[in-house]
Amino acid sequence: MSSGKNANCSVGVVQTQYARIDLPPEGFRLEHGGVLPELIIAYETYGQLNHDCDNAIFICPTLTSDAHAAGYHEAGNEKTRGWWDDMIGPGKGIDTRHYFVICPNILGGCKGTTGPSSINPKTGKPYGSVFPRITIGDMVAAHRLLLEHLGIPRLAAVIGGSLGGMQALEFTIRYPDLVSRCVCIAAASSLSAQALAFDIVGRNAIMADPNWKGGDYYEGQPPVAGLAQARKIGHITYLSPEMMAIKFGRLRRKTPAASDSPSARFRSTFEVESYLEHQSEIFIQRFDANSYLHITMAMDEYDLEEKYGGLVKAFEPVRAKILIVALSADWLFPPEQSMELANALLTAGKQVSYCLLHAPHGHDAFLVDIEHLAEVIRAFLPWVQGEDSDLVPQKTGQPPQASVTASAVVRRDHICRDTNAPAVEKKYQTEYDIILEMIQPGSKVLDLGCGNGELLTLLAERRNVLGMGVDIDIQNVITVIDRGHDIFQEDIDAGLAMIPDNTYDYALLSETLQVVRKPRFVLQEMLRVAKKGIVSFPNFGMWRHRLQLLCSGRMPKNQALPFEWCDTPNIHLFTLRDFVDLCRRDGLEILKIACLPADPFGRLLVRLGFCNLGADRVLVKIAKRSNAMRNGAPDTATGRLAPSTSTA
Repeated sequence: MSSGKNANCSVGVVQTQYARIDLPPEGFRLEHGGVLPELIIAYETYGQLNHDCDNAIFICPTLTSDAHAAGYHEAGNEKTRGWWDDMIGPGKGIDTRHYFVICPNILGGCKGTTGPSSINPKTGKPYGSVFPRITIGDMVAAHRLLLEHLGIPRLAAVIGGSLGGMQALEFTIRYPDLVSRCVCIAAASSLSAQALAFDIVGRNAIMADPNWKGGDYYEGQPPVAGLAQARKIGHITYLSPEMMAIKFGRLRRKTPAASDSPSARFRSTFEVESYLEHQSEIFIQRFDANSYLHITMAMDEYDLEEKYGGLVKAFEPVRAKILIVALSADWLFPPEQSMELANALLTAGKQVSYCLLHAPHGHDAFLVDIEHLAEVIRAFLPWVQGEDSDLVPQKTGQPPQASVTASAVVRRDHICRDTNAPAVEKKYQTEYDIILEMIQPGSKVLDLGCGNGELLTLLAERRNVLGMGVDIDIQNVITVIDRGHDIFQEDIDAGLAMIPDNTYDYALLSETLQVVRKPRFVLQEMLRVAKKGIVSFPNFGMWRHRLQLLCSGRMPKNQALPFEWCDTPNIHLFTLRDFVDLCRRDGLEILKIACLPADPFGRLLVRLGFCNLGADRVLVKIAKRSNAMRNGAPDTATGRLAPSTSTA
């Protein structure tokens, strides 16, 4: 990922602009009942708005950030670089060659948008103690007025991290027709008790400073000591324990000159103290104590579940496609809270993807360690039309409508055995073709271990399937998102707790069952979340495998099992008969078996009914055992495919 320091990757020199919002005579009404007689919003824009006005992306600011997200305020002055310059710019995660990006300063802030330090038109002095209480809903409502001021009817995406992620969620709930896509990074529906505690202690430090004076300190000395303490407390939560250990450990700085003051006796010589002091000194020069109080209070009070009577109910109005991003080492907004959001959205029937990024920096990683985050966002953002109406090729993967060619998959002969029909030979079809035959058009499908999403794309094209993938590999996650599908980044061995019961019509395990650690558990989970399952696996009982073991005494290696025994990802080598026995023991009903021979002799064996001996690979359609298999119908749960069929 570009660092943004290269001028060719930067939006260049930019200026902050100020919008005076036209308000009705009664002013801007706030959720807690207060009123602002006027509203000014500072903002910056990058890129160009296209003719159709459909390429606008709105960046929701973080707790202490301002409108200056990208570029430089002074050419060549690194200190004036935007706070998310690594993410926004030509060729970056949010590519300004194709998108028009807007970033405002937050309501209640101190960098140009109306806040406690702004002049109250009624008194001619800063608001100070009389500035009304604000909420995250108020912040979003103000930004909605900014969009109207700019003449932008709809957003291609709204993106935010931390407090910005809360704003992004509020955008999708409050203005469902405004937002096409939403990226919520390292956020939650409400703060945890631990996060609340840190904010409370930080605010107490400010209010305990004698210079705070109830908020009316603008004509005197500001409460810098209290604000510095609040910043130190907050900054501890932004780094992970691991990163603190790596950066500082128990390293010591040079011992300061001796002093007789009582406070000097208790100053440590650890490097971590110097770091916190440095961060607080920078912060008090650019931020206002009252703004910190108001914004953290709004953040603390945000609670979607309390406001709407439940998370699922809160997300009912949402129409946007949503990406939830969690950070692995974030203990301010732990991944469990992001997963809770994704689960609620999925339960509410919304299009949602979830990924967990390895982020050793902790909560601040979305600002400083963004390589994979930039890839994920770039893949998720919608395709937009250029001025010449051609599709803008800003993505690295295939567009959602791209077709999968026949050469992209291995073509094999197969024989399909249906429990309700005689065996039928179907030549020159792929495994994917068989899966397509097993799935009803218009179904909802979950692909477990979905890889790069090729099968999901095929299902969407040929069966009009609404599909979602599950995969643990981040590169697969990025590719699947880039193809236009939803995906959860998850280890299926850990279960599918994020997915409610009976959400899907079908769940797929294509060449995956043999690589999981707990296959029985995975099968039970897939039939909890889906009505039917389709499982494919290499058949270790095939005649070539038996012959190779018999003659050489070595583990087989061929097209279905192409790995050396020491390098194989397959940790469970089993046969068709083993799988049938497992289904019988675990109460699973076999609806259909499709055998894929690798050679003419294997095809002959399968025709004669020796499926286990002839099949190189197998696809099995399963369901939970029901009482429907009666009146002479074959009892597939016992493994009898047909009266004359053998699974030798």
